[in-house]
Amino acid sequence: MVKRKDNKNRVLKEGEYQRANGSYEFKWRTKTGKRQSVYAPTLEELREKELTIFRDILDGIRTDEKNITVNDLYYRWVKLKRGLKDNTFQNYQYMYTQFVEPDFGKTRISDLKRTDVRAFYNYLHDNRHLKSSTIDGVHTVLHQVLELGVEDDYLRYNPSDNALKELKRAHNTDTEKKKALTKEEQIIFEGFLSASPKYNRWQPIFTVMLWTGMRVGETVGLRWEDIDFENNLININHTLVYYSKKETNNCVYAINTPKTSAGNRSIPMLPVVKDAFLKEKWFQEETEQNCNVVIDGYTDFVFINRFGGVQHQGTLNKALNRIVRDCNYEILDKSSKNEIILLPKFSCHILRHTFTTRMCEAGVNIKAMQEILGHSDSGTTLDIYTDATKDFKRNEIINLESYFVHQRLLRQSIV
Repeated sequence: MVKRKDNKNRVLKEGEYQRANGSYEFKWRTKTGKRQSVYAPTLEELREKELTIFRDILDGIRTDEKNITVNDLYYRWVKLKRGLKDNTFQNYQYMYTQFVEPDFGKTRISDLKRTDVRAFYNYLHDNRHLKSSTIDGVHTVLHQVLELGVEDDYLRYNPSDNALKELKRAHNTDTEKKKALTKEEQIIFEGFLSASPKYNRWQPIFTVMLWTGMRVGETVGLRWEDIDFENNLININHTLVYYSKKETNNCVYAINTPKTSAGNRSIPMLPVVKDAFLKEKWFQEETEQNCNVVIDGYTDFVFINRFGGVQHQGTLNKALNRIVRDCNYEILDKSSKNEIILLPKFSCHILRHTFTTRMCEAGVNIKAMQEILGHSDSGTTLDIYTDATKDFKRNEIINLESYFVHQRLLRQSIV
């Protein structure tokens, strides 16, 4: 058999050809019999591509759809994805269409490398000035999309693996764990709300959140029929969500059932919480305010704004910012001490974390905590419990040390 050679007298392997313009081509058939070709300007470069092709074939990686893009995978993922709550799926789609689809999504997955994903995240951080939490959301959906490519044998590995960790390490964007309010801070916060004519209107909703540990969506979604005043129970069976609607380019409210069965629960209503509900009811009756919205068949919501609509999480967090600001101004104006306690900036979620911490400090059983908070995974409760008790034990040791120092000084003064 005559061996084929190129114009430099080099022997060509099976499937290798030199074209009329001097470049090279490699031809092969996929396992389905489809003909495929790759090209390169030199024989050396062609053989590097051949090695990649052979490795793909041996590893079971598909070589028959080299032009498939990240967007193509995403569209397939959208059709196949199941098991997500509507608002979660909506958020995933928003993140992808807003930040991935226009540019990065057009990348062919056969060309995709780990460095490409890292460069994309750096671009979002440095050029688009996205917060780490937003990039985290982009990564959540992009990682799932690329994982589908691995499952369907288009990719050998997921190129987004560890990309977010590397970004956070490079830019030092790892944020500290959000801290619960200390006992002293909680007393200051509740005292200011109670005494302030300007902010007293916010007392009921923040008191309920602070003393039940309910999520924001669960709190603003409460209806009067969910409150059992006779048995002192709060029945939680749905949550109020707020998301963008792509078809109309508007943002809308919707009712969602809890993500897990653990979210469906009845929690005890402490006296301070009962008083907060009754105060809210009294205020609405005095001002003749009524709920005038119906969301997915749900109405008669407990916490409403002055227009009769439901409360929005953004509005609540803005109110908290103003409350913290004015509370701290008041403390600074009244105090002549060098060491004073000021409120830290915090969000609605910190109220849930604060309630959890108070339960830990009170020695509440972890299983009971899990059921009250609606955690489906006990690990989530244990993580919070560990953090809270760690701080509690640290403070107790400091107090113990102070006690021994005091006793030692006392003995010295007696001698």
